[in-house]
Amino acid sequence: MTGVLASQQISALIADGRISAQPAIIPEQIQPASLDLRLGKVAYRVRASFLSGHGRSVADRLAELEMHRINLSQGAVLEKGCVYVVPLMEHLDLPAGLQAVANAKSSTGRLDLLTRMITDGGTEFDRVPQGYSGPLYAEICPRSFSVLVRPGMRLNQIRFREGQAILDDAALRALNAETPLVDGEAVISDGLGFSVDLKPASGTLVGYRAKPHTGVIDLDNIGGYDPAEYWEEVHSDSGRIILDPGAFYILVSREAVHIPPAYAAEMAPYLAMVGEFRVHYAGFFDPGFGHDAAGGAGSRGVLEVRCHEAPFVLEHGQVVGRLVYEKMDQVPQHLYGADLKSNYQGQGLKLSKHFRTV
Repeated sequence: MTGVLASQQISALIADGRISAQPAIIPEQIQPASLDLRLGKVAYRVRASFLSGHGRSVADRLAELEMHRINLSQGAVLEKGCVYVVPLMEHLDLPAGLQAVANAKSSTGRLDLLTRMITDGGTEFDRVPQGYSGPLYAEICPRSFSVLVRPGMRLNQIRFREGQAILDDAALRALNAETPLVDGEAVISDGLGFSVDLKPASGTLVGYRAKPHTGVIDLDNIGGYDPAEYWEEVHSDSGRIILDPGAFYILVSREAVHIPPAYAAEMAPYLAMVGEFRVHYAGFFDPGFGHDAAGGAGSRGVLEVRCHEAPFVLEHGQVVGRLVYEKMDQVPQHLYGADLKSNYQGQGLKLSKHFRTV
């Protein structure tokens, strides 16, 4: 067994007790190449973000850093700019050779809701070593909007893999020759590069910028919010915009991306040398993303961009990130967008599902 585990293999791990939860895992959590993780009943407000470190548990660190705890049972607000740790309902007992990686779900990233997984003995965020047995926790830091959460909400997801499945550039070029991965020229260097679209086919709307002072977003309220109350439109007729330090933007890739059924992908940051900004918060692309969407043309990748130290001029076509492709161990029984309620298949520039369509 080598590669990313598919949905049916995740189901087998659950049946074998390698993944357990209280209450039990529901079928809706199982995605083509990942498992959604659910928030538990309590949130701990902590002084600062942390990793547990070798030989230490998250519970040990919470005893040092906890400020107060919040009962989520009736719903509670996580305040913008604060750091919280929430025990997750799921528990792992991985066999030797099987490791895992976590990432925020797409809607989480599009709300600038920094969500990372931590584990007992962990020295990296979002990484679970092979053979890990223990609880899982979500560190949550709302960056742009305060959010209302409840137990059972799914803000992040976990992907399981065995062995080395990442495609090197030669293998990626071969795959692209067999099945085009983008609708234009493929820029392949340590993954598939993608660039920003600042010259839309019609109009001048190129993105959105989060407003600094807004109301709370209830994460269960789908399609219930007016975008104008939370976002400023970003327009350009020149093919460039200036990113403001500390501001959060939703932009879109120039390329339409395709993930074939036997592969999965993860968005990775580009070299820091291209500019002082970060381009991804939610990084998993499932098998079937862009597959047969819009007549086989693929789906755009939405870019979640935060500028850092200084204002930065972003130009149309500038490479801002890369997709790292991995082989699946098996083709999933259900692909993204085919049999699932996939919110972002065939997408263009699009806010999270909580906002009414513009």
